[in-house]
Amino acid sequence: MLYIIRKMRSQFNSWALLSVIFSTLILLPALLIMVQLFAESNENWEHIKEFMLKNYIVNSVTIVGFTGLFTVIIGVSAAWLVSAYKVPMHQFFKWGLILPLAIPPYIGAYTYHGILNYTGVIQTSLRNQFGIKVDQKFFDIMNIPGAVFIFTMFLYPYVYIITKSFLENQSSSLIENARLLGKGSFMTFIQVVLPVSRAAIVGGVSLVILEVFNDYGVVKYFGIQTFSTAIFQAWFGMGDIYSAIKLAGTLMFIVVLILILEKVIRGRKQYSYSTSKVRPLQPKELKGWKKFAVLSYFISLFALAFAIPFIQLLHWVYMTYDVILSATFADLIWNSIFVAAIGSVLIIMVALIIANFSRLSKGWLGKVFSKITVLGYSIPGAVIAIGVLTLFLSLDQKVISLYEWLGLEPTLVLSLSISMLIFAYVVRFLAVGFNSIESGFDKVGTVFTEASRTLGMSVTKTFFKVDIKMIKGAIAGGFILVFVDILKELPLTLILQPFNFYTLATKTFQYASDERIHEASVSSMVIICISALSIFFLHRVLEKEPK
Repeated sequence: MLYIIRKMRSQFNSWALLSVIFSTLILLPALLIMVQLFAESNENWEHIKEFMLKNYIVNSVTIVGFTGLFTVIIGVSAAWLVSAYKVPMHQFFKWGLILPLAIPPYIGAYTYHGILNYTGVIQTSLRNQFGIKVDQKFFDIMNIPGAVFIFTMFLYPYVYIITKSFLENQSSSLIENARLLGKGSFMTFIQVVLPVSRAAIVGGVSLVILEVFNDYGVVKYFGIQTFSTAIFQAWFGMGDIYSAIKLAGTLMFIVVLILILEKVIRGRKQYSYSTSKVRPLQPKELKGWKKFAVLSYFISLFALAFAIPFIQLLHWVYMTYDVILSATFADLIWNSIFVAAIGSVLIIMVALIIANFSRLSKGWLGKVFSKITVLGYSIPGAVIAIGVLTLFLSLDQKVISLYEWLGLEPTLVLSLSISMLIFAYVVRFLAVGFNSIESGFDKVGTVFTEASRTLGMSVTKTFFKVDIKMIKGAIAGGFILVFVDILKELPLTLILQPFNFYTLATKTFQYASDERIHEASVSSMVIICISALSIFFLHRVLEKEPK
């Protein structure tokens, strides 16, 4: 500890101190969970461990495994076809295939169940228009295969975006040489594109896996027993925070193992060019049946992942907007925007401090802080919620003791406040803002900072007068990404929201849980529209960024 303090003094004093404080706060909830994981067990945990834990593990791993497989197949194939070939509406599909990210999986699950159930548009049309009665099992989506379908449709853009970005910057000579050597399109894809793109693919599917582990809305609505539902049952159903902590710790242990496996799969193989003359991959015009096949694939994917659920939600909004739109609904929008805005501002501020210290620090300390910063995003929201709740309850015990000593009425101040929820958002999504700002700093380098320091400016003055102005686009992009993530966040908000405080996400979940799917459409549509506009605005910001 003394070594770290001396190291900080030798570097940027206040910047290093702030980085230590923020990094410690980010790490604290996870450490509390890991400590409690080895605490003495109670009867509830023994029952869960003996009869239910295996089922949680099997269901969670099954959903994650198949979702990862199908998102890789869809995301990589779509990225390759968009990058390598040109079809009608090519520019539209290039960005249109990203739009499913605007629909949170839990909203997609409610919508597809409403479409496919007995009173849905498909079965109603078959009965009324064609006189066909069908077996309900054929349209049953509320099972593990149905959950895999939902996650695949609304999470494949993570793989698609990262892989497409990588492929578009690849040298076209790789593909041309493969073709000259007699390789067809399919073998070129298998033997050249996939090996070269391995790191990008693994990075994309890792995000998908983390999102599936984080989910609560889909598995809860479909009645599937996973770690997320188990944590909620232990805390809200049994009132047993100790069993919830042990479940959270077990899930965190599994996630860590998967992240280690990801590093092993990525390996140390790297592909680089031996020449500076790199020609980006140029899409080739398709003709005949191949053009029709690729176009049909794009249309089908866009329809299933965005157009169909979006149109259905619009129809339900038209049916129920006059009932739902009220002053209470305006409060929902305000609550959602308020916590998302406050959380995003705090995250960007903390990310700026840590990222600036990490880039200027030449030692290992800066690297450690940057690794700790991104830890939160790899931990599911329900796990972070339990860790934050444990931290704030312990702090409240200290506050209650102080109240008693002062002769005041004991009360839970911190663990019933909105500050706990916003702190949890900072822990969960700091990595999103940090990655955006770090990439901005990487683009501008340290040349201008060093020049400013040479002219006599302090580190702090240089930061405000030079550094921030040069990464405005990265700051705006990070803010938008964090804002959208907080707006859509469900499990963390459900656990930590103050009494009688609802957001658009939690109200949508409440309506759907009460089988009021039509009423859930209005809040769902607001989330989707804000997310879609944010994605569009982010694209515009990135377009204006200097390359």
